Formats: sequence, structure tokens, C-alpha cells
Amino acid sequence: MSGLRERKKAETRAALSWAAIRLTVARGFDNVLVEDIAQAVGVSPRTFNNYFSSKAEAIAFRHLDRSRRVAEALRRRPADEPLWSALIEATLTRFAPGPEVTESPPRPHAEWVEGLAVMLAEPALQGEMLRAGAIAEADLAAAVAERTGTDPDRDLYPHLVAASVNAAVNAAIRHYLRADPPVAMEHLLPDALTRLAAGLPPPTPR
Repeated sequence: MSGLRERKKAETRAALSWAAIRLTVARGFDNVLVEDIAQAVGVSPRTFNNYFSSKAEAIAFRHLDRSRRVAEALRRRPADEPLWSALIEATLTRFAPGPEVTESPPRPHAEWVEGLAVMLAEPALQGEMLRAGAIAEADLAAAVAERTGTDPDRDLYPHLVAASVNAAVNAAIRHYLRADPPVAMEHLLPDALTRLAAGLPPPTPR
């Protein structure tokens, strides 16, 4: 029962975050209320406040959650797989749509990209996104350290890899927002990481 309860909580949190993003992209940050987000998911505003302290936190949660999945996925990759191959596969899991997206798909591409760009430029959201990125980057550095036999408290390498992956993902997202004709993240992300990997080989095992 405890596992079921935790899964339901995770599903509700993901649904609230996706609803916050979808409504903000459609209407603009200032035109979305907590009540609107709660109603879209079929819960009360009080339930929303049990999960998030603000709209910005709800929006940024999806970025945090998907980014932290990269570290989890990296730990599950075969131990003998090259680091950057494992990182590419693990990072791609971040962009696999969850059930909340299937149930409430995004708007047509052009409208979605335009609204997403406006949303990401919102000052109230940028601080939350930076905080989420820093948390996820630390998680990924720890996973890289485990895989490479380095020490996250002593060695630069795992942090350099994690920061580089984060930079590649951000660059791919920015390119996705401006690309004309559109280019899918499923193509942009492996390309960005492959180019990065070519100039950042793993350390020699100790």
C-alpha cells in the first residue's frame, strides 16, 4: 500500500507540473492561477499547495524530475558500456513522454514552441529553473563518479561531465526553440552529446 500511495503521489505531482506548463504556454505566466492548474488535474488548490509552493516551482519540477532521471538511468546502464554511450542513452530517457503528456498532449508545434519560449523567459521562473538544474547536476556528477571510479568530493572530472551534459541539453533545447524547420529533440540531443563526447574522453581507470 505504501508503494501504491507513493506512486499516486508521484503521478499527481507530475500531472500538476505538466498542467502548469501547458496552461502557462497557452495563456502566459500571469494569466494562470493555482486554481486553474488544480482544476485541470481534478484536485483542489489545497492539494496543489501540498505539492508546490508556487506556479514557478510546479513548472520547474518537470525540469528537475526529468533531469534527475538521467542519473538514475545512468546507474542502470551496463557497467561495460562506454561512459558517453551510456550518458546519451540515459539522457534520452529524460524526453520520453509520461502518461500526463499522453492524456493532455501539447499544442501544435509552432504554438507550443512560441509559448514555451515566452514561458522560459519569465523572470519568476528562471530562478527556480537554475535551482532545479543545480540539484540535478549534482546528482548526475555523483552517478558519473560511481561509474568512473572518481571521487565527487575530490575530483573535477565527474562535475565537468555533469556540467557539460547540462550545457549540451540546454543548448539542444535552445536550438529546438529556434530551429526552422523543426528538429526533434530525439535528434538534437544525441547529436549534441556525441559532439561533446568527441572532445572530452573519460579518464584513465585508476
